[in-house]
Amino acid sequence: MFYEIRPSERDALITPDGQRITYAELHDRIQLTAELLEARRVCFCLCENGIQSVVNYLSCLNAGTVPLLLSKEIDHDLLVNLIRTYRPEYLFVTENREKEAEGYLSACRTDGYVLLKAAEPDGTPVAEDLALLLTTSGSTGSPKLVRQSYRNIQSNAEAIAEYLHLDRDQRPVTTLPMNYTYGLSILNSHLLVGAAILLTDLPMNMKGFWTFMKNGRATSFGGVPFTYEMLKRVRIFRMDLPDLEYMTQAGGKLRPELHREFAEWAENTGKKFIVMYGQTEATARMAYLPPEKSLEKVGSMGIAIPGGRFSLLDTEGKTITACDTVGELVYEGPNVTLGYSECREDLQKGDVRKGRLVTGDMARRDADGYYTIVGRKKRFLKVFGNRVNLDELERIISGAFQELECAAAGRDDLVRLFITDASRTDEVRARAASVTHLSESAFSVEYLEAIPKNDAGKIQYKDLPKEEH
Repeated sequence: MFYEIRPSERDALITPDGQRITYAELHDRIQLTAELLEARRVCFCLCENGIQSVVNYLSCLNAGTVPLLLSKEIDHDLLVNLIRTYRPEYLFVTENREKEAEGYLSACRTDGYVLLKAAEPDGTPVAEDLALLLTTSGSTGSPKLVRQSYRNIQSNAEAIAEYLHLDRDQRPVTTLPMNYTYGLSILNSHLLVGAAILLTDLPMNMKGFWTFMKNGRATSFGGVPFTYEMLKRVRIFRMDLPDLEYMTQAGGKLRPELHREFAEWAENTGKKFIVMYGQTEATARMAYLPPEKSLEKVGSMGIAIPGGRFSLLDTEGKTITACDTVGELVYEGPNVTLGYSECREDLQKGDVRKGRLVTGDMARRDADGYYTIVGRKKRFLKVFGNRVNLDELERIISGAFQELECAAAGRDDLVRLFITDASRTDEVRARAASVTHLSESAFSVEYLEAIPKNDAGKIQYKDLPKEEH
């Protein structure tokens, strides 16, 4: 089972509006909510970085109920489709979304959230070791989910706490949503050690965030590449942050130049800058670059976390032993998740991965054993830290605008959508932003008279117009 919240009078969760609860209060609230839930059932939890969302999530784990964490802003149609596919017995939703779920009855209301219970519960069994479900492709509403076990969550939280040297005196401030694997790992690892967590959804380019961070004496934060691009623009290098001890970065590869700038700033100010690597399929983290190596190994994702190990495979599936040779990255460890699900019946499945994950990323290993990602094998992009499946996005746009054709390409932090109707570019951009919950600035929409295809009707991505520089 998941680690227990140990009651104490130390602060557990703090918010910008002055709310705070101790670990004793958190423990009691979890126990009360867990009593409303039945074990081995499914619950959709619509989340924000707030106290009640954390209570809802931990209550599910404590009760043996399996939560799927989703943004509280998830598109209505996507939510309905997921409900239809997975038939959850419970829903934790904000009160303003209560009427969106047909066939559910109100069971409890707390702090702006309502627990809804299915009028006719599905009851299809779920695996005994299944603890948590997370989406694989950001917020595009794909029914493909990652199945995480209690052991996955526990082992990854322990490994993170070990290599970051976390203790109860840490005070992280949230900069990523808790329904995102990286954001959730920060929450889990700090709850494990009894730290005080500063909970907020305020963006880092707002004055209110920095006021909360400084007044709350935040000791750390995490960010994706876009976060660090923005931090440079808001001139973090000029800020006086005496309580800040370290910063972590994951969710995609940081530009080497930016990596170096933050590593140098950290070194000059007595802080630590820690680059990491992970995937939802490995619970959260697989690698970290020790801060003392941050300047020496600019661009590297580092070494495997405690309890894990890497290897590289060539095109024939054979293990690469030579240094500086590119191959597909494979990870093995107790945090490798059980596998995927695409419907309710899949939740009965056991561990299909057996502790081994072929990541789909291409990497090389240097003579010191440090790994560097050089590209991706499949059509995924990391956009502002969110993994976007280009094939799924194409299908969503084509389904919403059936009179046009669409092809998706791009690079990290920019998705290029090619469509065959010049009059719909603004609508397509808005729809893409809506279903992914990303800024419209993450998308360029370009008109083509025809999408290039081969004789079999498959899109020829190599023939799409190249990005102009």
